[in-house]
Amino acid sequence: MSKIYTKTGDAGETSLFDGTRVGKSDARVEAYGDVDELNAWLGLVRAREPGADLDEMLDRIQRDLFALGARLADPRHKIAGRVTKVTLVDADVIRLEGWIDMLEASLPPLRRFILPTGAHAAALLHVGRAICRRAERRIVALEHAAEADVALTYINRLSDLLFVMARTVNARAKAPEVEW
Repeated sequence: MSKIYTKTGDAGETSLFDGTRVGKSDARVEAYGDVDELNAWLGLVRAREPGADLDEMLDRIQRDLFALGARLADPRHKIAGRVTKVTLVDADVIRLEGWIDMLEASLPPLRRFILPTGAHAAALLHVGRAICRRAERRIVALEHAAEADVALTYINRLSDLLFVMARTVNARAKAPEVEW
């Protein structure tokens, strides 16, 4: 049985998927680290039981985030093309847009900025949205990386969805939206 610790990162370096050694402060490591943080945070949201429909969406999003993290850790695209679970495509972005439209249909129109507060799961979703925006900035910092096409669109749309999910949780909990 292999051990969880390898000691290969003790000097502040890590390996990318292709074996390249980089510093743990490398822009690529920062990007997939933020995606990993977001994924863990969404697990915390799910532990607060945001509702079966939102939990189902979050499950799929967490799987997508693993795919995104794998792609970010694979600068030379060595992950086999047949490994479809590490692929994000336009249909994944369209799925997020469909969920946004569906959830927004039951919400009152937003007329002002709102403070990120409300029910516990909603507040957690707002934090998730902020982490998502940071991950987006990190992906942008990779500049013209091949994964920045669909991945960047996906992460941008995801932050919108997390905002709408937070509003949905608050609406269902009858927690008022506090305007700024």
